[in-house]
Amino acid sequence: MFIPHSSFEVLEDTKPNDVSLPAFMVSTTRGFLARMDPIVTLPDDFDAVETLLQAMPVQTLSGAPGLLATGKLGDAILNGFPDLTDQVEKYRDNLPVINALYRDYSFLASAFLLEPCHMRFIEGEPYGLGRSFLPAQLSRPIVRCAELAGFKPFMEYAGSYALFNYRLEDPRAGLEYSNLRLIRAFEHGLDPTSSEAGFVLVHVDMVKNSGPLVHGAMSCLQALSSTAGPYSSAQREERRVFNEGLHAMVNAMQKVNGVMETMWMKSKPRSYTSFRTFIFGITSQSMFPDGVVYEGVNDGKPLSFRGESGANDSMIPLMDNFLQVQMPETPLTEILQDFRQYRPSNHRQFLVEVKKCAEDLHTKDFALAVGIERDSSMAAEDLDLVKESRSLWLQALNQVRDFRWRHWCFAREYILKQTSHPTATGGSPIVTWLPNQLQAIMEEMTEIYNSVNGRTGPVELGPECQDIMDLVERQRQTLRKEVEKYCQERGVSTM
Repeated sequence: MFIPHSSFEVLEDTKPNDVSLPAFMVSTTRGFLARMDPIVTLPDDFDAVETLLQAMPVQTLSGAPGLLATGKLGDAILNGFPDLTDQVEKYRDNLPVINALYRDYSFLASAFLLEPCHMRFIEGEPYGLGRSFLPAQLSRPIVRCAELAGFKPFMEYAGSYALFNYRLEDPRAGLEYSNLRLIRAFEHGLDPTSSEAGFVLVHVDMVKNSGPLVHGAMSCLQALSSTAGPYSSAQREERRVFNEGLHAMVNAMQKVNGVMETMWMKSKPRSYTSFRTFIFGITSQSMFPDGVVYEGVNDGKPLSFRGESGANDSMIPLMDNFLQVQMPETPLTEILQDFRQYRPSNHRQFLVEVKKCAEDLHTKDFALAVGIERDSSMAAEDLDLVKESRSLWLQALNQVRDFRWRHWCFAREYILKQTSHPTATGGSPIVTWLPNQLQAIMEEMTEIYNSVNGRTGPVELGPECQDIMDLVERQRQTLRKEVEKYCQERGVSTM
């Protein structure tokens, strides 16, 4: 199906056997997961890469210490590891294989650059400096793979670290959490009970629910594209279909948030900072004050990229764009916009097209229909449907709030209470960046609730929405106090 007034196609059949298509294409079935389950083993041409990756983790699959346990990965790469860029070209028309190569070279690149920081960390020392160069046998193939697959030449959340980094223990059991295993890991992640495995695989388990989210958004947009006028009672059936789509989006996000809550059990806060060292980026990090020189690339001039972050996922940006959430014009929002470059090219285009379509079709205006209750000609049935639209819109925003509040709680417990390092893996300020978006969504909810007289009046939205807004007010006050506390402790501005 196509986004209305756009040539962008959202897949219904993911065509998992078509190797000419990018691995990541948005679909109504698998959502933001890849079209197929990730490729686990590289072609024979890359046996050297496969062998090194299996020997790399702090704890290998056999349980024995790997190269990162003793800081020997760098030597293994610098002393005889081959440059296989020419072999990459042999697979340029097989984009899922290229994506797997991109994943694997990004693991080697991040491990090589951050290995010295890890060795200092486990001795209880500050991170210090990472390696300032990426040798040609890594830089040239990762740049080429990134070009072909549509990524930055550095580890990304979807294409590398998380969404293309799981395998099924039993293919017949599908995407059940207990059936998921990591393909690559830095620390103890090849053990499915480890915190590193839990951290990554909970993200996969969350995104598993994104197909119905995409389908619901498409249903809403298609319903609106057929309406002759947003407030006409003659469009009763279109509003009914629109509400069904909103309901599907709310249900999908409830499942996503429910899975997100399992992170507490599957990845322990005190374990996170250990494997976290390897997912830092270059941009805005003290470990790379002058960037990183990719040997044989960019005329020897340093390059800089943001690190892997769950903030690069596409589910919440879809909600933001569809719901037309207005973010404040701040430097923190500029970081948010920069993050959106770090996702599969098809996802980037999808999000742009959804934003444009929602604006062109006045989706928010249609859903809220502010003031329509003053139209005395409005039939009671149509007024009830408008009330349902408003309630569902607020519930959808509430799911975004729930997601972002939990993300803030994770940052507080997994990072702020565990380390003094001032930036997150993606290079954003650790105390103030998440609250920037969380405050925006709570302000949006308050503004909308007031604009439709949700608490009182002829179309008041009932006790469920009132409970939601009471929670928003409590969390707004709590968030302000927590941000002030951590900013004061760390000597940073709340702005």
